[in-house]
Amino acid sequence: MFTEENKTSVPNTPLDPGMAVIRRNTEEVQGKGNWDVFDELFADDFIDHTPQPGGFKADKSSVKDLYTMLRTAFPDFHAKIHWQTVDGDMITSYKTYYGTHEGPIFGLEPTGRKMHFESVDVMRVRNGQITDHWGAGDLLSVVLQLGGKVIADNNK
Repeated sequence: MFTEENKTSVPNTPLDPGMAVIRRNTEEVQGKGNWDVFDELFADDFIDHTPQPGGFKADKSSVKDLYTMLRTAFPDFHAKIHWQTVDGDMITSYKTYYGTHEGPIFGLEPTGRKMHFESVDVMRVRNGQITDHWGAGDLLSVVLQLGGKVIADNNK
C-alpha cells in the first residue's frame, strides 16, 4: 500500500494498461533479460528518439542490443520505479537503475563496483506495445562511478 513511509514506491493499485506495459519492460526485460517479453512488448516499427551511447540505431533490434549490452556489463541490472504518470498514450517514469560492473562497457573493463543512475523515460504505448521512447539518463555518473575519466575536447 502507498504510505508516507514508502512514498517513493508506485502505489499498489490497478495500473493503467500502458503503465503495466512499461513496468513489465522494466522488471522482466531490463531486470531479468526476458527477450520473449521484449519481442512481445516492443512494436516492430519502434523508434528511439534519444541518441544512445555506442552508436546504436533508433530501431527495435538496436534497443535489444543496448539492453543486452547493459545486462552483459551488469548481470544484476535492475531498476526501482519511483513514480509514473500517464498523459494519453505517453507514460513517463522516473527510475533509478542499479548494477554490479562485471563486463566491459563504455571502454571500461569490469571493476566489480556497484553503480546506480537516475533516468526519466517517456514511452508511447499503443495497442499494448511500446512504439516510441524519449529519455534522459545520467550515464556520465556511471562512467565516473566505474573509475572512468572524462576528457574535454576543447578543439571542437
